Amino acid sequence: MGDFLAENNICGQNLLQLVSRGNAVIAEILRLKDYIPKVYRLESKQDIQKYGDIIVDFSYFRVAEAHEYKIENNDVLQDLDAEFRDNHIQIIERFYLVFKSIHTYVCDLNHYIEELNDGIYLHQTLETAFVDVEGRQLLCEVLFLYGTMLLMVDALIEGVIRERLLVSYYRYTPQKGDSQSGIDEVCKLLRDTGYSSVKKPVNYPEDYFMRVPINSSYIDIVIGRLRSDDIYNQLGIYQHTKQRSTALATQASMLYICLYFSTDILHHQPAIMREIVDKYFPDNWVIPVYMGFTMNIIEAWEPFKAAKLALNNTLETLNIKNFSSFYSLKAIDLYKETVKLLQEGTITNDNLLSVINNIITTLKDCNVVLRWLILHTANGKLDSNILKHKKSKQIRDLVITECKCDNVQIFRLLLNTAQLELITREIFKSLLAEKESKWDELKKESYNSLVELSEVFGGIKPLTKIEKNVNLHKWCLKIANQVNTLTLSDNASSRKIILLIQALEEVQEYHQLDSHMQVIQCLSETRKHLNQMIRTMNIKEDVLVTMQVIGDVSYAWELIDYYTEIMQLGIQKDPNLVIKLRAVFLKLASAMEIPLLRINEARSEDFVSVSQYYSSELEIYVRKVLQIIPNMMFEKLNRIIEMQTNVLKELPTKLDKDKLKEYAQLNERFEYAKLTHSISVFSMGMRMMKSTFVGVICLDPKDLLEDGIRKELVQHISRALHNHLIFNTKIKSEDFTQKLTNLSCIMDGYKKSFEYIQDYVNINGLKIWQEEVTRTINYNVEQECNGFLRNKVHDWESAYQSRHVPIPFYPPADNISENFIGRLAREMIKLTDLKSTLYIEQTATWYDCKTHKIVLNRTTIALISSAIEVTGLVGLDRLFSFMIVTNLQKIIGILQNKDNKNVAWNNIITSICTEMKNITEHQAPAKFYQNCVYRTTKLFTTLLDLILNTGQLQLLRNLINFHLNMTCKINSKNLESSLSSLNKAIVNQMKNGDEPKLPEELLHKLSQYFDYTGMNRAKRNLEQWDGAPFIIGIHTLIKQFHTNINNSFIELLSKYTLQLAHQTPGNGRNAEQSVEALAALKFLSIYTKYSQASTDYWKEHMPEEFYHLYSTLSLT
Repeated sequence: MGDFLAENNICGQNLLQLVSRGNAVIAEILRLKDYIPKVYRLESKQDIQKYGDIIVDFSYFRVAEAHEYKIENNDVLQDLDAEFRDNHIQIIERFYLVFKSIHTYVCDLNHYIEELNDGIYLHQTLETAFVDVEGRQLLCEVLFLYGTMLLMVDALIEGVIRERLLVSYYRYTPQKGDSQSGIDEVCKLLRDTGYSSVKKPVNYPEDYFMRVPINSSYIDIVIGRLRSDDIYNQLGIYQHTKQRSTALATQASMLYICLYFSTDILHHQPAIMREIVDKYFPDNWVIPVYMGFTMNIIEAWEPFKAAKLALNNTLETLNIKNFSSFYSLKAIDLYKETVKLLQEGTITNDNLLSVINNIITTLKDCNVVLRWLILHTANGKLDSNILKHKKSKQIRDLVITECKCDNVQIFRLLLNTAQLELITREIFKSLLAEKESKWDELKKESYNSLVELSEVFGGIKPLTKIEKNVNLHKWCLKIANQVNTLTLSDNASSRKIILLIQALEEVQEYHQLDSHMQVIQCLSETRKHLNQMIRTMNIKEDVLVTMQVIGDVSYAWELIDYYTEIMQLGIQKDPNLVIKLRAVFLKLASAMEIPLLRINEARSEDFVSVSQYYSSELEIYVRKVLQIIPNMMFEKLNRIIEMQTNVLKELPTKLDKDKLKEYAQLNERFEYAKLTHSISVFSMGMRMMKSTFVGVICLDPKDLLEDGIRKELVQHISRALHNHLIFNTKIKSEDFTQKLTNLSCIMDGYKKSFEYIQDYVNINGLKIWQEEVTRTINYNVEQECNGFLRNKVHDWESAYQSRHVPIPFYPPADNISENFIGRLAREMIKLTDLKSTLYIEQTATWYDCKTHKIVLNRTTIALISSAIEVTGLVGLDRLFSFMIVTNLQKIIGILQNKDNKNVAWNNIITSICTEMKNITEHQAPAKFYQNCVYRTTKLFTTLLDLILNTGQLQLLRNLINFHLNMTCKINSKNLESSLSSLNKAIVNQMKNGDEPKLPEELLHKLSQYFDYTGMNRAKRNLEQWDGAPFIIGIHTLIKQFHTNINNSFIELLSKYTLQLAHQTPGNGRNAEQSVEALAALKFLSIYTKYSQASTDYWKEHMPEEFYHLYSTLSLT
């Protein structure tokens, strides 16, 4: 590293930090593009109608006060706005932070240039900074990165979405009244440019780039340097004229961006543009800007007269045909050459050094050809709008037509190139690590050979037919001593070794030693060792650096997805292809070093987050490619499930001899075994890949296989749950049961197949099944419950959602429910509608009022459990709980008269309460109570529906929890007993107020166990009576208040019962009163069974003889 980047050079360090920050900002833009809240797109009419008044663009600033006034004076909008803010403020702030970072970056750049011009940095000016190699690179990079930020943020985050996000941030944060916040400047820079995939506005992007002016002289110097210099010294590596455009590719991308800061050249200077095109774009027109973000200059330079004119020569049809033909034929030849080099035994530790130059040349040619072919034939994610440009599409089609090789051949060349690079790099690294030890070993062997030869000529070790020769004896000793003085670190040693080799050749020739085979062998081995010593000296890291430079594949970071299907088809044919694909993945991983280079040099804290982002993106792509293996496994597994369910017969305990062949099913079992073997082969193909580091993430093949299987399982489970739990508008209990039965069979088939196949693919199938079913259902329950929550749980916040094993989202099948769990819950509510069914507590069953058929009972709950597992029942219980809470909130709202619909509500209730205190003075209590009922009839109409619905939901919860508790007692008796005892102990402690108080974390953890074991039942078992839903609804409501309210309710109802009972039954009217008194007595009897406290309090206000009366009448 030069002096410019020395730690004590503030000028260089400040610039390096700025460039480092620029790379980090771009990584954040790329990260956030996947987290744009869907609602900000306002794509549907429903979204526009609901959020159109709170999600607005910059038109808001013209009528800000009127808009805020409109929201403040509309309760619905006000609640929606507050809810939206609470749910999205974090992501809004994250987006604003990256927008502000772009503005801060250009402000810091301008400030840095001003400081250079003002002489703030000692001995440094703008001109001297450009003289230094590192300074020149950084000053060009800092402007290039700013331009890249602008283009990428405009392409990845649409202008109108940026405006909506900025307005939301302005409205929801205190920055609104702060003039120092800089939000106005950020809004000016990032307002909508009008650019979209459909249209490109006039004077784009020059007007966009001029929103924050930058020093013009600095821009001119940058463009001048990029035009004339080889700022990265690449021409020394790519010396062939055909490789010139590849050598200057990085510089060409920088120049392309920087020219937008000085569009006069693009518009009115054809000579300069011709020079630029001839130097940088003589044979290419698709350029990679940054990590797969590509631009087609045919379309981009269309509005610029000089640029368009200069490009015409490159785009001549004959030239394009020549380029296409040359590179495609070259690709075919290089593929054959790489096949030869990859043959076993061609490249080894022993011969690599002798063929390294040939390999480097081949790799250079391969990468140059691949770069041109991939860029000019592949279609990436960001190319869809470019290919709408007619000329661009025509030229791309012409290239594809003229190419003599198809995409499969291009991919094969890429595969072989990556393999050759990997093998060469690994061997060379091992040689580099063993360099010193190998040198010492070769030197020792050479020395020993020469000493042994001197002893032979000295007569110490006599050999047959070799006479003693004192001169040769002394000469060999002298040469041996010279070999012993050689050092690896001395560059002059290589020259000495060459001279020693020549001397050994001469002594063999002049002393006529050819007749002595032992001597010849000793001399030849010594020369061989000395030659290897020269090669060992040439083992330097420069070779690895060169390989890294020529192997750059950052241009294909996005375009590689174009070849995903080819990779997957190859894996289908031969699962062992995964081993070769590892080299491609490692080649892609090397592309991450480009954006991380400056961040690492600056020792920035952003290094971890940026490297984590690019590593995770590559990891996701690797998983996407290899997902074909679990996909194929599940295709085979589907057939296995079908055979297990419908084809293979279960062997009986006893079997007649004549039926043996029938039950053998040899052909079917052969197919069954064949399917099992193919699944095993696919899993082995994945496992044969070595553990691989992609950036900072290690990919273990076992984990990849397991995650892939989990992903496929989740996809199949989610699809089954979604498709089979869609109900018709007409409610039929038989259809409901049939759908659950079908779903139960499908789920059971998957479960059995997983248990069967787990040993063949070496996974814990049952564990995976339970975890993924639980996660899938819990996620859907969470999303369904979001409708009842003010603060929603977003996907990226969910504990159940995973990026590697995502749970799919299906569009709602109705206008009420989000997913299958909501549809199932509401279907259960419809089936048990109190208007058409009757609930009998004694049998815990709902019956149809007309046909008296069973609608829903414990058997139905067991069937639901078999279809959606225990987790599904717990999820239903949770969803019903949310519905109950919503009902209670509505009831409280009515009681508080929040909507002011019943103005006289408070007066009527107050009047009745006052009159009831003096009820003993009335001669006709029945008449008084009937009058009270008439006065409140209109008030209680709405309340009654809510109370009944609450009671209905509580009964459903009770049925669910009964099944969960019974299942737990049967399958896990010890756990149920322990939890039951612990539950009682905790309740007693809380009632008595004993210290110390239990921590909330413990209570929360235990509540999850209680949910799954059915210990949160709403009530005890009750006797048969058709008013159960109403009573339990009333009880649920009153229990939300202080205990005194419950006591007052019991006291008043007891008083009502006694007063009616004291009326003498002498006529029909009094008989009716007696029936009402008995009904009230039954109501109280059932109501007070919900809790012991209610029972005790009722006994205080009800004479004991009434219990005997109630018992006698209930039996008759």
